Amino acid sequence: MKAKWIISGLVPLVLLVGVLAWVLINGAGIEKDPAAPIEVLNIERIKVTNGGFELSVSNTGPETLTISQVIVNDSVWNFSVSPDPTLKRFEDGKLAIPYPWVEGDPHVIKIITENGIVTEGAIAAATLTPEASWSNFLNYGFIGFYVGIVPITLGLLWYPFMKHFKRKWINAILALTVGLLLFLFVGTLADGFEIGAEAPSVFQGNMVVIIGAALTFLLLIGFDQYQHKRQESKGFSPFKLALLMATGIGLHNFGEGLAIGSSFALGEAALGTFLIIGFTLHNITEGIGIAAPLLKTKPSIKDFLILGTIAGAPAILGTWFGGFIFSPIWGALFLGIGAGAILQVIYVITKMLIEDHRTHKEPSVSWLNLSGFAIGMLIMYFTAFFVKF
Repeated sequence: MKAKWIISGLVPLVLLVGVLAWVLINGAGIEKDPAAPIEVLNIERIKVTNGGFELSVSNTGPETLTISQVIVNDSVWNFSVSPDPTLKRFEDGKLAIPYPWVEGDPHVIKIITENGIVTEGAIAAATLTPEASWSNFLNYGFIGFYVGIVPITLGLLWYPFMKHFKRKWINAILALTVGLLLFLFVGTLADGFEIGAEAPSVFQGNMVVIIGAALTFLLLIGFDQYQHKRQESKGFSPFKLALLMATGIGLHNFGEGLAIGSSFALGEAALGTFLIIGFTLHNITEGIGIAAPLLKTKPSIKDFLILGTIAGAPAILGTWFGGFIFSPIWGALFLGIGAGAILQVIYVITKMLIEDHRTHKEPSVSWLNLSGFAIGMLIMYFTAFFVKF
């Protein structure tokens, strides 16, 4: 019986492999030359150096291609490609263009293959790309510290003030936290889709975001249910819930660091005092949200240090990653994972609020909770004006 069961599963699989092999060997039966060559050249990164431009390119199309010409600002220009101008499928290359670029000016680079397919890259405002050095490493680290750890810590400092709130007001603060997190969830997805669109189409960047978010959400839910069953627990401890929030927010802040670091590396943004103030105002509310689950307990200073580090330190890692080794597809994956983690925290807090109101025979959606939720969304929306430009 077991042999028959195995054979019944193998027969369709063998037939499927046979059909696919036939199509690959003999074609689909309709042979027609394409109207134009199918070539896809992707520009992964543009580096501005003292000697000109250095482009990291990859052949993400189905066929081998050869780079034959480069045009910079409507002028044909000399170039060299290593290891070779001819790139096989999924092969990477480095394209060097000795060009006398002008500080602060926009530059448009067009790469033309021997079949006439044009790939365009643009530099909004030319400036030297930061090199990987200890000085830049520390500078990026300080930027991540300013926009990550500092505002989260300032938000956590609201804990003593909120500690004296009554139960209904604590629930309203938790509802406000759900509003904050929902805004972060949508924003993280949007940022992931934006970065994913920059990845080669063959990698389907947007789907990487969705898959990362869905799998992370389901894995976290499954893991928590397994832990609860094993420990015979009926819910999350306040610190564990705050830890989950800090983790989800930390992954979101990693995405913010990616944006900052990659913008610096591409010379497309200047991160001055105004931007740092903007991120501080925007992210300080995240610290309030992390502190909210702890209002019924007496956490130690060590607990706050752990939570602040987990939520804020990823911004430092993000600036390093974005500034030196950024890749759109990896950025899309990390942001998808962050969105999934945030969604799981939304689910947990919402479930906890509903259960608490049922215990006290109160409506799950009170006017106080609804007001807190709306205020959380509006706070994130209006503080985002300081960082969206």
